[in-house]
Amino acid sequence: MFSKVLVANRGEIAVRVMRSLEELGVGTVAVYSEPDRDTPHARRGDESYLLGPGEASESYLAVDKILDVAQRAGAEAIHPGYGFLAEDSAFARACDEAGIVFIGPPPDAIDSMGSKTSSRELMRDAGVPIVPGTTDPVDSVEDARKIVDEETGYPVAIKAVGGGGGKGFRVAESEDELEEAFEGAAREGEKFFGNATVYLERYLPDPRHVEVQVLADSHGNVIHLYERDCSVQRRHQKLIEESPAPAVSPELRDRLGEIGVNAARAVGYRSAGTVEGLLQDDEYFFLEMNTRVQVEHPVTEMVTGIDIVREQIKIAAGEELGFGQEEVELRGHSIECRINAEDASKRFEPGPGTIGSYREPSGPFVRVDSGVEAGGEVSPLYDAMVAKLVVWDVDREASTNRMRRALREFEVGDLTTLIPFHAALLGTDQWRRAETCRDLVEDPEWLAGLAEPPAEPAADEGEEEEEKLERSYAVEVSGRRFDVKVIGPPPLPNGADSASGAGATRKPPRRRDRGNDEGGGGSAEDLTSPLQGTILRVDVEQGAEVEEGALVCVIEAMKMENEITAHRAGTVEELAVSEGGSVSTGERIAVIK
Repeated sequence: MFSKVLVANRGEIAVRVMRSLEELGVGTVAVYSEPDRDTPHARRGDESYLLGPGEASESYLAVDKILDVAQRAGAEAIHPGYGFLAEDSAFARACDEAGIVFIGPPPDAIDSMGSKTSSRELMRDAGVPIVPGTTDPVDSVEDARKIVDEETGYPVAIKAVGGGGGKGFRVAESEDELEEAFEGAAREGEKFFGNATVYLERYLPDPRHVEVQVLADSHGNVIHLYERDCSVQRRHQKLIEESPAPAVSPELRDRLGEIGVNAARAVGYRSAGTVEGLLQDDEYFFLEMNTRVQVEHPVTEMVTGIDIVREQIKIAAGEELGFGQEEVELRGHSIECRINAEDASKRFEPGPGTIGSYREPSGPFVRVDSGVEAGGEVSPLYDAMVAKLVVWDVDREASTNRMRRALREFEVGDLTTLIPFHAALLGTDQWRRAETCRDLVEDPEWLAGLAEPPAEPAADEGEEEEEKLERSYAVEVSGRRFDVKVIGPPPLPNGADSASGAGATRKPPRRRDRGNDEGGGGSAEDLTSPLQGTILRVDVEQGAEVEEGALVCVIEAMKMENEITAHRAGTVEELAVSEGGSVSTGERIAVIK
């Protein structure tokens, strides 16, 4: 086993990985960007190092800096978590060249499954069913039109070969939409994955998204940990996951497990991985393989009792799986809700900001994976996840009841989150019938009904905070983070001398009026940006009449397209953004009177 591992990630997944390392008796090395200086994951590592200077949004992609820290700290291995460098084969090779173990699959397996066209071809040859469509890239709209006419028909999905997480994915319902969908998928493929190549698949209108968790060691052992259902999504981004999948029969479950194992063997896989697919009318089609630990891995851990991250680490250390397929048992039912800082009533508009009060739910079989705390920041530079709330119970109905109770206990002050959305959706007939719930997630009127009333000011608003005689600080020495505690009187304002009389009077701390915060001003007519990003599309013109909730523009940020809607009905008197331009948090987008 390793003696020390660097975790090349942030937030809840970094904390999650460190927990398994600590239980294995392995030392942990954290890395952090400048905005993440005082986050829980930066403080948790036995050693913590700044990845800077440089653009904060790029810090966790800085391969040279991460490898330099690993060598300075004496880390023998790097765990990439998910996102960032987790599926970057060049990074995996760079680790190998530096004599550092990459806790993940071999680079060749990442390459094989990273291209959607080559992975479809591999799976087809391995006897794994694939969605009807092309296994070769499609070069032009004209070629796409011919393939649709002769093979797939409408609706058709256009996908970037390197896409994932909903990026580089467009659907054309008819020939009129084909060109726009083709160009949109290619544009996103180039922007996010450096490859504008696309391919076509038959679009399944309301499939279930079902995936199989696999583990494979370097001794030839490959097993599956059964399946998860991730059908509740918005814009191809998952919101709720559960295991076992409610629409899967015991016979189909065995077949899905066999498909997952065959897929892993076909690429010489090693580590934890997920084979994703679409289930339509008892037909299952391979979609892609995620060559990393998944965001939703906790539901599988809850129903199998297996720590997937721990197994992933042990596999990377060369150990053999300590159990076989016959020893993996499926017990009860688990549900995970992603608690994102988003406003579902505004088409899941992101809402980064500072967290006020923070209280996690507890009780029997309730788990919270989080990387935040009261006073922490959900930064517009990264994804909007606050936490993952996971529960377990004996069956789906009982697990749903436990999740609804836990959601009522979850308190995230001063931020709009998806808690009201989850609570409402889990109480619907659609959820009880185990439907995909697309009719709700894509219904603007239903979503608008989830708007929360304005928050009441705290009862102690305006009260002065007591002076503290004991303070903790984080200091950096040669880029390494240390926690320092200072005990004594607080510093005096304006450089006053503590030994002097007059002039030494301490002024009470000043409380900032939230209404005057930077970016929070402007009139009621101003529509401002909730995040920093690039304007992908503008859907209104100056002088246009809009209804409340109408789409104004689409901002790309945190590798997601975020729809910005009108906050009121009226006339667009001023339009301050244009396609391709950038916008900052709090900056005016439009004036609607």
